Amino acid sequence: MLLSIRHRTHYRYEPAAARVALKLKLFPAITASQRPRSWTVTVNGEAPQMRLVNSYGDEEAVWLGHEGASEVEVLAEGVVSTSDTQGVIRGWKMAARPAMFLRETRLTAPSEEIAALARGATAGKHGLAAAHALSAAVREAVDYRTGSTDAESTADEALRQGAGVCQDHAHLLIAGARTLGAAARYVVGYLFVSEGDQPELATEQETHAWAELWIDGLGWVGFDPSNRICPTDHYVRLAAGLDARDAAPLRGSVTGTMAESLSAEVQVTQAQQ
Repeated sequence: MLLSIRHRTHYRYEPAAARVALKLKLFPAITASQRPRSWTVTVNGEAPQMRLVNSYGDEEAVWLGHEGASEVEVLAEGVVSTSDTQGVIRGWKMAARPAMFLRETRLTAPSEEIAALARGATAGKHGLAAAHALSAAVREAVDYRTGSTDAESTADEALRQGAGVCQDHAHLLIAGARTLGAAARYVVGYLFVSEGDQPELATEQETHAWAELWIDGLGWVGFDPSNRICPTDHYVRLAAGLDARDAAPLRGSVTGTMAESLSAEVQVTQAQQ
């Protein structure tokens, strides 16, 4: 499949910020399941500097605005060719060992309830079968409900209230997998939603989130509990991390005292071959 993507993020500062620093993880990697045909990232019309590949294997860049800025526009756009590898990540290297993704964070901290969910879902199962069972159990335990959580909600909070969005599903799957000793990481990217798919995922999410679990003999495998599937050729992977904060496509800092407003929009359409 050929997907055309336009991701625009707009910041406004009143009064103008004295200094703005942004870290951008907006560069789709080349893997067996995706290959950018064309891709550009600009900040206020200019390409960001200091591009590098981090220890996770994801490309990132830094943009610094030293002069007063009242508006900052980040635009990532291009065309990506995708194929369905049933969620298995192939043809991509990273420096960090899988064990690094056993680390807990505040958003993915395990609880007795999370551990019990993981044990119950995977009893008598191993490897890939256990991962599929845990992903299904997460979706059954947490209904997809927009507005029920926020960016600071933890996996345990989502499980206790039984509702959340893709970020919460991913955090809960990661937390549950780690209680079983399986490395797991948070992934952010884009999702093309066509007729017959779940439309609420396209309208409520600026980007989409899922998880990847390390399966012995296969490597990293993606699971999207929100849609009850492994990522297909409808998905474009941007970056991974320990949790949503660590994998965020955009993070930054602002110097000065001002009011900040933020708007973001993502358009993902099928392009002509």
